[in-house]
Amino acid sequence: MQLGYKLIFAGLLGTVLFNACSTKKDAFINRNWHALNTKYNVLYNGNIAFEEGRATLNDTYQDDYWEILPIERLEVSGEIELDSENNNPNFIIAEEKATKAIQKHSMDIKDEERNPQTDEAFLLLGKARYFDERYIPALESFNYILNKYVTSDKLNEATIWREKVNIRLQNEELAIKNLKRLMKFETLKNQEHADARAMLAQAYINLNVPDTAIQNLKIASYYTKKNSEKGRYYYIIGQLYNQLGFKDSANYAFDKVIDLNRKSPRVYMINAEIQKIKNTKITPENKEHIYEYLTGLEEHRENRPFLDKIYRQVAEFHLGQGSDSLALVYFNRSLRATQNEPKLNALNYENLAEYNFDQNSYKNAGAYYDSVLVNLNENTRKYRSIKKKLDNLEDVIKYEDIVQCADSVITLYEMPKDDQIAYFEEYIAKLKEAQEAAQKKEKDRITEGFASFIKSKGGKENKGKFYFYNITSLGYGQNDFKNKWGNRALSDDWRWSNKSISAPSEITGEPLAGKTETRLDPTDTERFSLDFYMDRIPTDIVVMDSLRTERNFANYQLGLIYKEKFKENLLAADKLENVLASNPEERLILPSKYNLYKIYEAEGSALANTMKTDIVANHGDSRYAEILLNPQAVLADDSDGPDKRYADLFKKFRNQEFLQVITGAETNINRYTGDPIVPKFEMLKANAIGRLQGFDAFKEALNYVALTYPNNPEGKKAEEMIAEQLPKLEPKNFSQEIDSKRTANWKVVFPFKRSNNARAIKLKGLLEKSVKDLRYRNIVSKDVYNVEDQFVVVHGFGSREFALGYVELLKNNKDYRIADENFVILSDNYKIVQVHKNLQEYRDTLLTPKP
Repeated sequence: MQLGYKLIFAGLLGTVLFNACSTKKDAFINRNWHALNTKYNVLYNGNIAFEEGRATLNDTYQDDYWEILPIERLEVSGEIELDSENNNPNFIIAEEKATKAIQKHSMDIKDEERNPQTDEAFLLLGKARYFDERYIPALESFNYILNKYVTSDKLNEATIWREKVNIRLQNEELAIKNLKRLMKFETLKNQEHADARAMLAQAYINLNVPDTAIQNLKIASYYTKKNSEKGRYYYIIGQLYNQLGFKDSANYAFDKVIDLNRKSPRVYMINAEIQKIKNTKITPENKEHIYEYLTGLEEHRENRPFLDKIYRQVAEFHLGQGSDSLALVYFNRSLRATQNEPKLNALNYENLAEYNFDQNSYKNAGAYYDSVLVNLNENTRKYRSIKKKLDNLEDVIKYEDIVQCADSVITLYEMPKDDQIAYFEEYIAKLKEAQEAAQKKEKDRITEGFASFIKSKGGKENKGKFYFYNITSLGYGQNDFKNKWGNRALSDDWRWSNKSISAPSEITGEPLAGKTETRLDPTDTERFSLDFYMDRIPTDIVVMDSLRTERNFANYQLGLIYKEKFKENLLAADKLENVLASNPEERLILPSKYNLYKIYEAEGSALANTMKTDIVANHGDSRYAEILLNPQAVLADDSDGPDKRYADLFKKFRNQEFLQVITGAETNINRYTGDPIVPKFEMLKANAIGRLQGFDAFKEALNYVALTYPNNPEGKKAEEMIAEQLPKLEPKNFSQEIDSKRTANWKVVFPFKRSNNARAIKLKGLLEKSVKDLRYRNIVSKDVYNVEDQFVVVHGFGSREFALGYVELLKNNKDYRIADENFVILSDNYKIVQVHKNLQEYRDTLLTPKP
């Protein structure tokens, strides 16, 4: 009997459950069944995944405290996403759960939703899409709630989330309008009111209205019950007050962050304390107190994750007090403590660069500025500013190295032999002393290591074993070798750290010529040998003169750089005075004197009149003397200025007067040494050399421009031409012209001596007449070949036979009767002849009949 009741009860329960599964019946059981399944099954798991994804974002997101913090801790890529590919897996799960809840448990009956949990499913769907930066689909979800579920208790929350999306889509005005309407017409819970005000503040921050943003953040911080949000809002308020220049109000906001202490994330408190110190003017009365406060921050155990920022603030404190050495120590400590803080690194490196720059240590400054660039975004004004400084420093570093090296060699050369010997003996003694100290330190380290190993359990177990079977002893030996020699490949002469292994000849097995082994590092025997150093002192007077010339030019360039780019007049004067005191080339004397005059005049020195008198007396016919005697007249009549001279030379270049261009460029380079126009003359000269002398001379001239003016536009253009154009011009193998039917571009060339220019001009006119009379479309030109020869060329024949027919016509036609020497050449071969100046090779290869 009991079994029968159980079966009946089970059947009824199954029937009820079966009917409850239907989403088309508006019954009490159906509504509650689907509501319970939605809330405690699908949405429960979806919300757990959503919170996990949000926690992951918070853990991985890194705030940029050098800028105004965003209201939300959310890293935004800036791209509008439409699908969920490659997104956070937790948000994908949350979206899938929300979608499942909607698809399986939505009860849309007679255009009315009967499952009270469906609106929450759409809300979760929108949130998941929002944090995946898929703002358009998220907006659709929130709008669906607002349009469909007009009686839902989630309308206010959905509105706030919708306006978050609008702000992300840069629709700030629309978001402000909708949030103001929400707060005016709806009754909001405290947290909803806080969220709405916070989003209003974000919209105003984006629109650069900080005062209104501050008011909304104050209200948001009052209504929110989450201390983490309070700390963030107060900190942003302080940042905005700093932006407006109200430091007292900013410090009041930072004090509120500090008062929260452990209730909000510690990172807000530490940054608030640092900002508060920055806003406080250091006076003799509060100096000790601020230093003690900073020391307390540094020594507090809980502040260890934030030591990078604390160290930097300590460094700035010492820098402000004139304790440069302590400041440098703490800037370096901040760099070592920094973890994934590129902006902090950039600031520290910039401070170190500026210090070294002020100390005239330009090489170190350049290295630090280079590190600044590594930590900056390329598309910023700061990056471009630092890059410009670094470009200027590259020239300084280059020329300072030249001066230092030349001075060292010249000083050694000019020493008496006994002084040279004494100098190197002292140097060798220091090397030996340093080596002995390093060896003793290493020996003590190894001894201590072995002693501690012997006392250890592993040492006792391996005691008495042969060295190569004692694992730990073997490890010590390997480390000792690596510390001394570094990582060395197993090869012959492994002790040489710098060597080029010569490639053996495939025929003889001997090293190829020019590929012999080079040793850059001296051996220990050589390092401690007096003869090794004495043999390397130059003795050739030509070499020494070359070094002095190079040093003088480098000092001159440094003087101009310090004067024009860095405004360091004293440094510039020192360099230019060194030039004049070192028996310089004639071309450097006058510009050095003139620039010294300008420096003395700017500094108000009495030496200005002395230098002016010198220039006028000794260089009276120069342009500089004209400027000093009558500057207004020279400025008014610039008919003979450098720009005009360059324009005249360029016109000659276009007229193929290449020899005049080369000599004229050399004259102007000497005349305007140090002027920014000099690289342009050099580049024009290089092109003229190439057109007149051929590929090899052109390559050499371009290399000179690229190496001498590496940071000028002309130097960079020369480097680009060397890399891209020269490889295309280098091939000198002629194309075969055997096939007379070949369709290509052919030319008829009439060679002339340049001394016979009148005949060449007459022939050119006659050829132009023939082309016109015969209604051809060919072009006639007169091309310079080299210093002695030139060509009159008819371009544009479609075949070799056509070109030969034209030559035959000219020879036999009574109107022309042109019988001058000529030859037909393929256009590609003509280019090679002009580039490499190898006409004779072309004649021997392709024009001379084969026996």
